[in-house]
Amino acid sequence: MGDPRKQRKKYESPRNPWSQEQIEAELQLIGEYGLRNKRELWRSRTALSRIRGIARSLLAKEESERAKLEKEFLESLSKQGILPEKATIDDVLDLDIKDILERRLQTVTFRKGLAKSIQQARQLVTHGHIQLGSRSISVPGYLVSRVEEPNIRLAPEVSSRIQRESRASEPTAALKPR
Repeated sequence: MGDPRKQRKKYESPRNPWSQEQIEAELQLIGEYGLRNKRELWRSRTALSRIRGIARSLLAKEESERAKLEKEFLESLSKQGILPEKATIDDVLDLDIKDILERRLQTVTFRKGLAKSIQQARQLVTHGHIQLGSRSISVPGYLVSRVEEPNIRLAPEVSSRIQRESRASEPTAALKPR
């Protein structure tokens, strides 16, 4: 198994990294989801590959043992928010890289409207201004589960500062022309 303290790659790079179509598709996803580099994209792609591999291995099992394992696997994916509640094993095989990228804390923060852009969402997360319940998370690639999603909020000191800045930028009633 190896030494648990040893760092390992958590991604697999593409077989042909210089394909023009692949480069364009990767750059489009990096821009859309505000990823730092292609390694973050490859990590999500590897996670998706593992999920789909488990689904394929479940399809190869006998019906008796497959039913229980399939139910547990689909429940875990729906808890993570990757699949809807009433999904089937075929839905797992239809998953796309965007389904994984949509569950990142950076993306969820932007989609909830806590940041004006995907890049600002990344900055808020890395600076520790986003809280999940009572704990502050500074990893933009953290996969948010369905249960945790309603608990995402700005840290109190940041939200009060944003409110002060928005009030300061508004013109006062005395300065408004009549």
